[in-house]
Amino acid sequence: MSNLEEVLAGYWPHIIFVVTVVASVLAAVHAAMTKQDVRAAIGWVGIVIFSPLFGALLYFVAGINRIRRERVSQQIEEASHAEEDMDRYLVARVDVTSGPQFAALKNVGDHVSRFGLVGGNSIRLLNGGDQTYPAMLQAIQGAKRSIALQSYIFDNDPIGVQIAQALIDAHNRGVEVRVLIDSVGSRYSRPPITGMLHRAKVPTALFMTTVFGMRLAYANLRSHRKILIVDGVSGLTGGMNIRAGFMRAYGGDQTTNDTHFEVSGPVVRQLMSSFVHDWEFTTKEHLTGEAWFPVEPPLLADPGVPLRCVPSGPDRTLGSTHDLILGALSIAQHHVRIQSPYFLPDLPLIAALSTAARRGVVVDIVIPGSNNLRLVNAAMTAQLDQLVLAGCRVWRSSGTFDHSKLMTIDAGWSYIGSSNLDPRSLRLNFELDVEVYDKAIAAQIGAKIDGLISLAVPVTLVSLRKTPFLQRLRNRVVWLASPYL
Repeated sequence: MSNLEEVLAGYWPHIIFVVTVVASVLAAVHAAMTKQDVRAAIGWVGIVIFSPLFGALLYFVAGINRIRRERVSQQIEEASHAEEDMDRYLVARVDVTSGPQFAALKNVGDHVSRFGLVGGNSIRLLNGGDQTYPAMLQAIQGAKRSIALQSYIFDNDPIGVQIAQALIDAHNRGVEVRVLIDSVGSRYSRPPITGMLHRAKVPTALFMTTVFGMRLAYANLRSHRKILIVDGVSGLTGGMNIRAGFMRAYGGDQTTNDTHFEVSGPVVRQLMSSFVHDWEFTTKEHLTGEAWFPVEPPLLADPGVPLRCVPSGPDRTLGSTHDLILGALSIAQHHVRIQSPYFLPDLPLIAALSTAARRGVVVDIVIPGSNNLRLVNAAMTAQLDQLVLAGCRVWRSSGTFDHSKLMTIDAGWSYIGSSNLDPRSLRLNFELDVEVYDKAIAAQIGAKIDGLISLAVPVTLVSLRKTPFLQRLRNRVVWLASPYL
């Protein structure tokens, strides 16, 4: 036996003890110094203290955000590129298009988003896959220079194959095509659609590949953004993935409902900048030039609809959507309408919603009557009493599952996009939303939500208390894990 082996044999318990203490101290100090949420900091420090070696290993694997610093410099470049020569499109006042109270909210958006509020845009609401996918196919088939497509889920099913084939056809006729799919989302169907695209030599990449290529339903740091930009001048964005279940021809009576939006005008440069940033982060290829960023973005209407992209994610944009929604709730005077499939607001958002209701603002919150995620539904139900008790009106919609993420304030401002009102969207996912300062689109969204309310079942304190105790206990236990659902 060598001297080293003798030392290890005699002192290995001491060595393990020292390593455990050092690792635990480093993990606890790092958590205390870097976590912005006190609950997250306390949780991680507790795990490290009460399970020293395992807790430290778990923290080093799952608790450290390793991508924030790498993305910051790219985002600064992205913002400057998007705003290049865009000053003439910036909107100074929103009182005409929305109302006087929204001037303060615009100031919040100016500080929260790195993009400016730009005018000269058009926007069209698309109901479900029956309107959205034909619009996507038409845009792809008419592309002349470039196509950028980003999605969380891109299924290998009848509609996914149609869109993939349209992308392949565009690539074959000389259009520059880039496709970015989330690594987890790409595995919702087997085999993945990426095989079809790769075989046709269409540049396709997966965002943040997971360990061993596994599909992990609640894996952290996912790209939840849904963007299609054609020729740098027109785009589609919202909350809709690419899957056949959103079309009545394939889903039938179980068709999933959703809402998407078609936009044109200077805001498309912001959409494109977001995609370019994510594509470069994933592939190291920087997209630039006239094909992706036309020298003169088209001004479609004067003044048109003021729009602003609001990217958010676990990097420099952490909390962007959260802060903007808090600002919106604080200026609300008459009516707040929210539709969300996964509604798990944190304490500040619950407080803001409750305060708005107590100020006399009508707060309507529509959630699905039947949810596709049972655990999320259980956690949602566990905290509804806080909102109902404060005077918020909570409604369970009837019919099939609705995946729409919509919000309006005082029939003058709307917030649309990919974000759910849950901790995953607000802190862990990369999301993309759009501010809309326009009474017409707010009226359309408001009518859509009011239509759901007319057929919905109200959630009351009486109905919540009638729930069997064991079910309420289950809901509360699941609710404890809500930050990771």
